[in-house]
Amino acid sequence: MKRFIPFVSGPPLVAVIRLHGVIASGAKPGTLNDATLAPLIEKAFRKGKPKAVALLINSPGGSPVQSSLIAARIRGLAEEHDIPVHAFVEDVAASGGYWLACAGDHIWLDDSSITGSIGVISASFGFDKLMAHHGIDRRVHTAGKDKSMLDPFRPEREEDVTRLKDLQRQIHDSFIAHVKARRGSRLTGEDLFTGEIWVGQGAVDLGLADGIAHVQPKMKEIFGDDVKFSRYGPKRGLFARFGAQIVGDALAQIEDRAQWARFGL
Repeated sequence: MKRFIPFVSGPPLVAVIRLHGVIASGAKPGTLNDATLAPLIEKAFRKGKPKAVALLINSPGGSPVQSSLIAARIRGLAEEHDIPVHAFVEDVAASGGYWLACAGDHIWLDDSSITGSIGVISASFGFDKLMAHHGIDRRVHTAGKDKSMLDPFRPEREEDVTRLKDLQRQIHDSFIAHVKARRGSRLTGEDLFTGEIWVGQGAVDLGLADGIAHVQPKMKEIFGDDVKFSRYGPKRGLFARFGAQIVGDALAQIEDRAQWARFGL
């Protein structure tokens, strides 16, 4: 039986937070959002006095607001407790996923990790020609001329597209400011904010990441071979573990799948 000896510290502890999935609001299994992650992030920083927090990131992106909220929570706790944060990218940390990675003081990649995609995208379908072909009329009445902006059931209006692009520009500017604030003088490349993606060492060369490393060997290199890990991540429900859903949401599943497919995953 182990005996507790007062004033003798144990081996260094690293709290590991797993951030895997599309970033989106709501309670859908497999998505990342601030409401779901807040208790886990808080616990990771507060329990056991960790020497560092490691983020294991595997995300193609998603909601810019949720990305910002999660990253802000991580940074706030890191500064409050004076704990360094290391972000480790698995398959991909693109778009909002890279926003999360920038919450780390250091970003580490695998040789084949995909990162970047610092941009904003909006995609939809237009059904106006299909409805006209089948003789279907849609009747919409609004108070406010822009209330039905980008309605997919009517022809696209140039003024709607102009307004959308202005909204995208504002979000893009916020994304760029976040990356510049977190990466600072480490950024060496030009045209980093076009939405382009890079792989492994290519991202390191541009200052988007700090090197090629995996979580366990890197943490042992920094804190010694006796370092211990405590792991935190969203728990999967019974139905999710068996690949079933209580309420089928096929469209949402297709959209999530499309997010990953953009990066060949």
